[in-house]
Amino acid sequence: MNSTMGPKEIIQEIVGKQEVKHVVFVGCGASKADLYPAKYFLDQNAKQLRISHYTANEFNFATPTSVNEHSVVISASLGGATPETVEANAVAKDKGATVISLTRSVDSPLTKDADYVIYHRFAENYAAKLEKTGYCLQLAVELLNQVEGYEHYDKMMDGFAKIYDLSEESAQSARKMAKQFAQRFKDDKVIYIMSSGATHEVAYSSSVCLMMEMQWINSGTFHVGEFFHGPFEITDKNVPFILFMNDGKTRSMDSRALAFLDRFDAKTEVVDALDYGLSAHIEKEVLDYFNPFVITAVFRVYAEELAIAREHPLTKRRYMWKLSY
Repeated sequence: MNSTMGPKEIIQEIVGKQEVKHVVFVGCGASKADLYPAKYFLDQNAKQLRISHYTANEFNFATPTSVNEHSVVISASLGGATPETVEANAVAKDKGATVISLTRSVDSPLTKDADYVIYHRFAENYAAKLEKTGYCLQLAVELLNQVEGYEHYDKMMDGFAKIYDLSEESAQSARKMAKQFAQRFKDDKVIYIMSSGATHEVAYSSSVCLMMEMQWINSGTFHVGEFFHGPFEITDKNVPFILFMNDGKTRSMDSRALAFLDRFDAKTEVVDALDYGLSAHIEKEVLDYFNPFVITAVFRVYAEELAIAREHPLTKRRYMWKLSY
Protein backbone atom coordinates (compact mmCIF):
# COMPACT_ATOMS: atom_id res chain seq x y z
CA MET A 1 0.00 0.00 0.00
CA ASN A 2 1.29 3.44 -0.93
CA SER A 3 -0.31 6.45 0.76
CA THR A 4 2.30 9.08 -0.06
CA MET A 5 1.52 9.66 -3.74
CA GLY A 6 -0.96 12.03 -5.33
CA PRO A 7 -3.40 11.18 -8.14
CA LYS A 8 -1.00 12.02 -10.97
CA GLU A 9 1.84 9.94 -9.54
CA ILE A 10 -0.45 7.01 -8.71
CA ILE A 11 -1.79 6.81 -12.26
CA GLN A 12 1.69 7.26 -13.73
CA GLU A 13 2.91 4.26 -11.74
CA ILE A 14 -0.09 2.11 -12.70
CA VAL A 15 -0.02 2.85 -16.45
CA GLY A 16 3.75 2.36 -16.40
CA LYS A 17 3.20 -1.25 -15.30
CA GLN A 18 0.09 -2.36 -17.17
CA GLU A 19 -2.45 -1.55 -19.83
CA VAL A 20 -5.58 -0.06 -18.26
CA LYS A 21 -8.81 -0.89 -20.07
CA HIS A 22 -11.48 -0.70 -17.36
CA VAL A 23 -12.18 1.71 -14.50
CA VAL A 24 -14.62 0.64 -11.76
CA PHE A 25 -15.98 2.92 -9.03
CA VAL A 26 -17.25 1.16 -5.89
CA GLY A 27 -18.81 2.46 -2.69
CA CYS A 28 -21.95 2.66 -0.56
CA GLY A 29 -24.36 5.50 0.14
CA ALA A 30 -22.79 8.95 0.08
CA SER A 31 -19.37 7.53 -0.75
CA LYS A 32 -20.81 5.82 -3.82
CA ALA A 33 -22.40 9.12 -4.82
CA ASP A 34 -19.12 10.98 -4.26
CA LEU A 35 -17.55 8.81 -6.97
CA TYR A 36 -20.22 9.66 -9.53
CA PRO A 37 -18.76 12.92 -10.93
CA ALA A 38 -15.61 11.00 -11.88
CA LYS A 39 -17.69 8.28 -13.51
CA TYR A 40 -19.71 10.93 -15.35
CA PHE A 41 -16.53 12.68 -16.51
CA LEU A 42 -15.13 9.48 -17.99
CA ASP A 43 -18.46 8.57 -19.58
CA GLN A 44 -18.45 11.94 -21.29
CA ASN A 45 -14.86 11.95 -22.46
CA ALA A 46 -13.33 8.46 -22.70
CA LYS A 47 -13.26 6.85 -26.13
CA GLN A 48 -11.73 3.47 -25.25
CA LEU A 49 -11.84 3.06 -21.47
CA ARG A 50 -14.73 1.00 -20.11
CA ILE A 51 -16.41 2.65 -17.11
CA SER A 52 -18.50 1.03 -14.33
CA HIS A 53 -20.04 2.30 -11.08
CA TYR A 54 -21.35 -0.11 -8.44
CA THR A 55 -22.80 -0.20 -4.99
CA ALA A 56 -20.28 -2.39 -3.19
CA ASN A 57 -22.38 -5.43 -2.33
CA GLU A 58 -23.62 -5.81 -5.90
CA PHE A 59 -20.00 -5.71 -7.01
CA ASN A 60 -19.29 -8.46 -4.47
CA PHE A 61 -22.22 -10.76 -5.26
CA ALA A 62 -22.38 -10.15 -9.01
CA THR A 63 -18.80 -9.28 -9.89
CA PRO A 64 -18.46 -8.27 -13.56
CA THR A 65 -16.40 -10.74 -15.58
CA SER A 66 -14.60 -7.73 -17.07
CA VAL A 67 -12.77 -7.09 -13.78
CA ASN A 68 -9.23 -8.36 -14.30
CA GLU A 69 -5.57 -7.32 -14.37
CA HIS A 70 -6.45 -4.52 -16.79
CA SER A 71 -8.92 -2.96 -14.32
CA VAL A 72 -8.45 -0.11 -11.87
CA VAL A 73 -10.96 -0.26 -9.02
CA ILE A 74 -11.46 2.99 -7.10
CA SER A 75 -13.26 2.50 -3.79
CA ALA A 76 -14.32 4.94 -1.10
CA SER A 77 -15.50 4.80 2.50
CA LEU A 78 -15.43 7.85 4.77
CA GLY A 79 -14.50 5.94 7.93
CA GLY A 80 -12.77 3.17 6.01
CA ALA A 81 -14.77 0.44 7.75
CA THR A 82 -17.86 -0.07 5.56
CA PRO A 83 -17.89 -3.90 5.46
CA GLU A 84 -19.26 -4.19 1.93
CA THR A 85 -16.63 -1.83 0.51
CA VAL A 86 -13.80 -3.48 2.44
CA GLU A 87 -14.94 -6.78 0.93
CA ALA A 88 -15.07 -5.18 -2.54
CA ASN A 89 -11.37 -4.39 -2.30
CA ALA A 90 -10.63 -8.04 -1.54
CA VAL A 91 -12.85 -9.18 -4.44
CA ALA A 92 -11.11 -6.77 -6.80
CA LYS A 93 -7.66 -7.94 -5.70
CA ASP A 94 -8.69 -11.57 -6.17
CA LYS A 95 -9.60 -10.73 -9.78
CA GLY A 96 -6.19 -9.17 -10.37
CA ALA A 97 -7.31 -5.53 -10.41
CA THR A 98 -5.31 -2.60 -9.08
CA VAL A 99 -7.15 -0.97 -6.16
CA ILE A 100 -7.08 2.71 -5.18
CA SER A 101 -8.98 3.59 -2.01
CA LEU A 102 -10.19 6.93 -0.66
CA THR A 103 -10.80 7.39 3.06
CA ARG A 104 -10.10 9.79 5.91
CA SER A 105 -9.17 7.04 8.37
CA VAL A 106 -5.50 6.09 8.49
CA ASP A 107 -4.82 2.34 8.53
CA SER A 108 -8.55 1.56 8.46
CA PRO A 109 -9.77 -1.82 7.14
CA LEU A 110 -10.32 -0.31 3.68
CA THR A 111 -6.57 0.22 3.32
CA LYS A 112 -5.69 -3.47 3.86
CA ASP A 113 -6.24 -4.69 0.30
CA ALA A 114 -5.59 -1.35 -1.42
CA ASP A 115 -2.52 -0.89 -3.62
CA TYR A 116 -2.78 2.87 -3.18
CA VAL A 117 -4.58 5.00 -0.59
CA ILE A 118 -5.46 8.67 -0.76
CA TYR A 119 -6.39 10.19 2.59
CA HIS A 120 -8.80 13.10 2.48
CA ARG A 121 -10.17 15.49 5.06
CA PHE A 122 -13.86 15.88 5.94
CA ALA A 123 -14.84 17.63 9.17
CA GLU A 124 -12.60 20.69 8.96
CA ASN A 125 -14.93 22.83 6.81
CA TYR A 126 -17.33 22.62 3.87
CA ALA A 127 -14.52 22.48 1.31
CA ALA A 128 -12.93 19.55 3.14
CA LYS A 129 -16.13 17.53 2.68
CA LEU A 130 -15.53 17.75 -1.08
CA GLU A 131 -12.04 16.25 -1.10
CA LYS A 132 -13.21 12.67 -1.61
CA THR A 133 -15.15 13.75 -4.71
CA GLY A 134 -12.23 15.91 -5.82
CA TYR A 135 -9.51 13.29 -5.49
CA CYS A 136 -11.64 10.74 -7.31
CA LEU A 137 -12.30 13.18 -10.14
CA GLN A 138 -8.57 13.95 -10.32
CA LEU A 139 -7.83 10.24 -10.61
CA ALA A 140 -10.34 10.02 -13.47
CA VAL A 141 -8.79 13.01 -15.24
CA GLU A 142 -5.32 11.52 -14.88
CA LEU A 143 -6.48 8.13 -16.14
CA LEU A 144 -8.05 9.70 -19.22
CA ASN A 145 -5.12 11.98 -19.92
CA GLN A 146 -2.43 9.35 -19.44
CA VAL A 147 -4.26 6.51 -21.21
CA GLU A 148 -6.02 8.33 -24.05
CA GLY A 149 -5.07 12.00 -23.81
CA TYR A 150 -7.41 14.82 -22.80
CA GLU A 151 -7.44 18.19 -24.54
CA HIS A 152 -8.91 20.14 -21.61
CA TYR A 153 -6.53 18.77 -18.97
CA ASP A 154 -5.10 22.19 -18.07
CA LYS A 155 -8.58 23.67 -17.70
CA MET A 156 -9.51 20.87 -15.31
CA MET A 157 -6.37 21.51 -13.27
CA ASP A 158 -7.23 25.20 -13.13
CA GLY A 159 -10.71 24.22 -11.97
CA PHE A 160 -9.32 22.07 -9.16
CA ALA A 161 -7.18 25.01 -8.03
CA LYS A 162 -10.28 27.21 -7.66
CA ILE A 163 -13.22 25.01 -6.75
CA TYR A 164 -12.54 24.41 -3.06
CA ASP A 165 -12.32 28.10 -2.15
CA LEU A 166 -15.36 28.87 -4.30
CA SER A 167 -17.36 26.07 -2.67
CA GLU A 168 -16.41 27.17 0.83
CA GLU A 169 -17.37 30.78 0.06
CA SER A 170 -20.64 29.60 -1.49
CA ALA A 171 -21.54 27.54 1.58
CA GLN A 172 -20.71 30.38 3.94
CA SER A 173 -22.90 32.76 1.94
CA ALA A 174 -25.89 30.39 1.90
CA ARG A 175 -26.82 30.50 5.60
CA LYS A 176 -29.67 33.03 5.32
CA MET A 177 -31.35 31.15 2.45
CA ALA A 178 -30.77 27.87 4.26
CA LYS A 179 -32.58 29.16 7.36
CA GLN A 180 -35.53 30.26 5.20
CA PHE A 181 -35.58 26.84 3.51
CA ALA A 182 -35.56 25.11 6.90
CA GLN A 183 -38.57 27.05 8.11
CA ARG A 184 -40.50 26.30 4.91
CA PHE A 185 -39.70 22.57 4.80
CA LYS A 186 -39.33 21.52 8.46
CA ASP A 187 -42.84 20.08 8.76
CA ASP A 188 -42.96 18.24 5.43
CA LYS A 189 -43.42 14.47 5.64
CA VAL A 190 -41.89 13.74 2.21
CA ILE A 191 -39.43 15.70 0.07
CA TYR A 192 -38.46 14.90 -3.53
CA ILE A 193 -34.99 15.80 -4.83
CA MET A 194 -33.79 15.83 -8.43
CA SER A 195 -30.94 16.97 -10.64
CA SER A 196 -29.01 16.01 -13.78
CA GLY A 197 -25.52 15.74 -15.23
CA ALA A 198 -22.63 15.26 -12.83
CA THR A 199 -24.91 16.37 -9.98
CA HIS A 200 -27.38 13.50 -10.45
CA GLU A 201 -26.06 11.50 -7.49
CA VAL A 202 -25.74 14.57 -5.28
CA ALA A 203 -29.54 14.55 -5.46
CA TYR A 204 -29.46 10.81 -4.73
CA SER A 205 -27.21 11.10 -1.66
CA SER A 206 -29.09 14.17 -0.40
CA SER A 207 -32.26 12.09 -0.54
CA VAL A 208 -31.03 8.80 0.92
CA CYS A 209 -28.50 10.20 3.40
CA LEU A 210 -29.37 13.76 4.41
CA MET A 211 -33.16 13.27 4.32
CA MET A 212 -33.84 9.58 5.01
CA GLU A 213 -30.83 8.61 7.12
CA MET A 214 -30.10 11.82 8.98
CA GLN A 215 -33.58 13.38 9.26
CA TRP A 216 -35.94 10.37 8.98
CA ILE A 217 -37.87 12.24 6.28
CA ASN A 218 -39.41 10.12 3.52
CA SER A 219 -37.75 11.12 0.28
CA GLY A 220 -37.67 10.17 -3.37
CA THR A 221 -35.02 10.98 -5.92
CA PHE A 222 -34.92 10.77 -9.69
CA HIS A 223 -33.03 12.19 -12.63
CA VAL A 224 -34.48 15.41 -14.06
CA GLY A 225 -34.55 13.71 -17.46
CA GLU A 226 -36.94 11.11 -16.01
CA PHE A 227 -39.24 13.68 -14.38
CA PHE A 228 -41.57 13.83 -17.38
CA HIS A 229 -41.65 10.04 -17.72
CA GLY A 230 -43.54 9.29 -14.52
CA PRO A 231 -42.70 11.40 -11.44
CA PHE A 232 -44.28 14.64 -12.69
CA GLU A 233 -47.72 13.11 -12.12
CA ILE A 234 -47.39 13.77 -8.37
CA THR A 235 -46.76 17.50 -8.95
CA ASP A 236 -49.40 19.60 -7.25
CA LYS A 237 -49.78 22.72 -5.17
CA ASN A 238 -47.43 22.61 -2.17
CA VAL A 239 -45.86 19.21 -2.96
CA PRO A 240 -42.23 19.66 -1.79
CA PHE A 241 -39.42 19.47 -4.35
CA ILE A 242 -35.73 20.38 -4.20
CA LEU A 243 -34.08 21.00 -7.57
CA PHE A 244 -30.30 21.18 -7.96
CA MET A 245 -29.74 23.30 -11.06
CA ASN A 246 -26.54 22.86 -13.02
CA ASP A 247 -24.65 25.42 -15.03
CA GLY A 248 -23.62 23.78 -18.31
CA LYS A 249 -24.90 21.30 -20.85
CA THR A 250 -27.86 19.91 -18.89
CA ARG A 251 -29.20 23.23 -17.60
CA SER A 252 -32.05 23.29 -20.13
CA MET A 253 -33.31 19.98 -18.69
CA ASP A 254 -33.29 21.43 -15.17
CA SER A 255 -35.05 24.58 -16.40
CA ARG A 256 -37.78 22.56 -18.09
CA ALA A 257 -38.52 20.75 -14.83
CA LEU A 258 -38.53 24.00 -12.86
CA ALA A 259 -40.99 25.58 -15.30
CA PHE A 260 -43.39 22.67 -14.77
CA LEU A 261 -43.07 22.82 -10.97
CA ASP A 262 -43.77 26.55 -11.03
CA ARG A 263 -46.71 26.07 -13.40
CA PHE A 264 -48.53 23.96 -10.81
CA ASP A 265 -47.30 25.91 -7.79
CA ALA A 266 -45.28 23.09 -6.26
CA LYS A 267 -43.35 23.91 -3.11
CA THR A 268 -39.94 24.24 -4.74
CA GLU A 269 -36.49 25.03 -3.43
CA VAL A 270 -33.81 25.63 -6.06
CA VAL A 271 -30.09 25.39 -5.36
CA ASP A 272 -28.49 26.83 -8.49
CA ALA A 273 -24.76 26.68 -9.23
CA LEU A 274 -25.17 29.77 -11.39
CA ASP A 275 -26.16 31.79 -8.32
CA TYR A 276 -22.73 31.12 -6.83
CA GLY A 277 -20.74 32.24 -9.87
CA LEU A 278 -19.48 28.85 -10.97
CA SER A 279 -19.17 29.80 -14.65
CA ALA A 280 -17.29 32.97 -13.71
CA HIS A 281 -14.51 30.84 -12.25
CA ILE A 282 -14.50 27.62 -14.29
CA GLU A 283 -13.91 27.33 -18.06
CA LYS A 284 -17.02 26.36 -20.02
CA GLU A 285 -15.38 23.26 -21.53
CA VAL A 286 -15.10 21.67 -18.07
CA LEU A 287 -17.85 23.52 -16.23
CA ASP A 288 -20.20 20.52 -15.99
CA TYR A 289 -17.87 18.49 -13.78
CA PHE A 290 -17.61 21.13 -11.03
CA ASN A 291 -21.34 21.69 -10.41
CA PRO A 292 -21.49 18.92 -7.77
CA PHE A 293 -18.86 20.65 -5.63
CA VAL A 294 -20.71 23.92 -5.15
CA ILE A 295 -24.12 22.30 -4.81
CA THR A 296 -22.88 19.71 -2.29
CA ALA A 297 -21.27 22.41 -0.14
CA VAL A 298 -24.30 24.70 -0.23
CA PHE A 299 -26.85 21.99 0.46
CA ARG A 300 -24.91 20.77 3.48
CA VAL A 301 -25.70 24.15 5.04
CA TYR A 302 -29.35 23.65 4.13
CA ALA A 303 -29.32 20.26 5.83
CA GLU A 304 -27.71 21.70 8.95
CA GLU A 305 -30.37 24.38 9.21
CA LEU A 306 -33.15 21.86 8.60
CA ALA A 307 -31.78 19.73 11.45
CA ILE A 308 -31.80 22.75 13.77
CA ALA A 309 -35.34 23.76 12.79
CA ARG A 310 -36.59 20.20 13.31
CA GLU A 311 -34.57 19.71 16.52
CA HIS A 312 -33.20 16.51 15.00
CA PRO A 313 -29.37 16.43 14.85
CA LEU A 314 -27.76 15.12 11.66
CA THR A 315 -25.93 12.58 13.83
CA LYS A 316 -29.09 11.00 15.29
CA ARG A 317 -29.75 7.36 14.30
CA ARG A 318 -32.18 4.56 15.17
CA TYR A 319 -30.40 1.63 13.52
CA MET A 320 -27.07 2.65 11.97
CA TRP A 321 -24.09 1.84 14.23
CA LYS A 322 -26.55 0.56 16.88
CA LEU A 323 -27.78 -2.81 15.58
CA SER A 324 -26.36 -5.79 13.77
CA TYR A 325 -27.89 -5.95 10.31
